[in-house]
Amino acid sequence: MTEPLELVDTHCHLHFADYDTDRKQVLASSVAAGVKRIICVGCSLDDSQKAINFAQDHSGVWATAGAHPHDGADFLGDEQASVKLAKMLAKPKVAAVGEIGLDYYRDITPKADQIKALRMQLEIGLQTNLPFVFHVREAWDDFWSIFDSYSDIRSVVHSFSAGPDRLEQALGRGLLVALNGLMTYTKDNSWLEAAKQVPLERLVLETDAPFLTPKPYRGRRCEPKHTADTCRFLAELRQQDPEQIARASTKNAVEFFSLGEERIK
Repeated sequence: MTEPLELVDTHCHLHFADYDTDRKQVLASSVAAGVKRIICVGCSLDDSQKAINFAQDHSGVWATAGAHPHDGADFLGDEQASVKLAKMLAKPKVAAVGEIGLDYYRDITPKADQIKALRMQLEIGLQTNLPFVFHVREAWDDFWSIFDSYSDIRSVVHSFSAGPDRLEQALGRGLLVALNGLMTYTKDNSWLEAAKQVPLERLVLETDAPFLTPKPYRGRRCEPKHTADTCRFLAELRQQDPEQIARASTKNAVEFFSLGEERIK
């Protein structure tokens, strides 16, 4: 029997309540699919602490800490937010700052609050040696204006969903590009064209589980195991061997997030 490709899910939310009844089985399914390292991404300060706790209790699991742009107002409303975030980023098994960024697709948090929260978190994160996980949706121009006002930002753009022009902007600034199941069902050909153009040395894979379940599993909860489905889809799209995609994306993830040899048991 052929061994599964070894993969890393660089962005999921396995600490969410969606998995409260079968989290152990989900981890086992991930390993069976070759996904032996995962990163649980925080979306608020409280959520980040849950991700950290989960990572500290499981081998092969890491966490990030940060406030999603939709949580920007709450982050700003907490007078201790900066202190709390700095403490979280110093904890073991925290692999990155994030997910932070700008999201203008839904009118949940005022743009001014998103921008202020992003700058605050950038300045806290830059005091560490950690990379950043950025969430950018329909806010590229404002995001680049902020990004370019700082230096030495090691980062990945999560759930990249834009065309070749935006890809060129990201690659030109040294970002890694994370692709997920969204590519398997998007109707935007420019996104698929960009996915073809991401250099192997700049590509990482993710699921954003429990969201963005890839085809042919639409309508079901997404899990880290579905990283393998995205890998196979991209290999066909890009006319490359799945093993080539897996090997490159895993190497990039392990090095970028400093994951080492630890794996899910």
